[in-house]
Amino acid sequence: YDRRRISPWLMVLTVIAFTVLSIAQARAETTAAFCTRVGDDTSLRPIPASLVPIVNALFGIKMSPDEAVATTVFRCVNGHVLVCTVGANLPCGPANTSRVPKPGVEDWCRDSPDVAYIPAAVVGHDTIFAWQCRGGVPRIVRQVFVVDNQGFIKQFWKRVR
Repeated sequence: YDRRRISPWLMVLTVIAFTVLSIAQARAETTAAFCTRVGDDTSLRPIPASLVPIVNALFGIKMSPDEAVATTVFRCVNGHVLVCTVGANLPCGPANTSRVPKPGVEDWCRDSPDVAYIPAAVVGHDTIFAWQCRGGVPRIVRQVFVVDNQGFIKQFWKRVR
């Protein structure tokens, strides 16, 4: 038995054990505790499975845990948890507040010079405006969504109580 040979291994095992415990503790932190600790965080993070029943209730849907975790994200606002479930026309990322048409919109208006509505597939699902073509030129008709202080479409996000 040689203490000099055991000591380095004991040190390595101690470091590994500490790392594993730290990771486990970080994962055990609830989303509410995380948001309370960080305050504001615009990073979109997948929800933990524990939030699935709350998400289903907030959005009035019945997703399986796997589906909800795959399509729902959370972020922190003023220490609170907000959730958003991605859908065909429900973007959870930052809103596009630009009044300048995206590339391709002008081409679309040249082909459809006088349409009352340009589809989201053309103008982008993240825009806060309704667009139309008049005389082959894209124009904003009106603002249809409100942007929150972090730059996201407010209507798509629900606060977890």
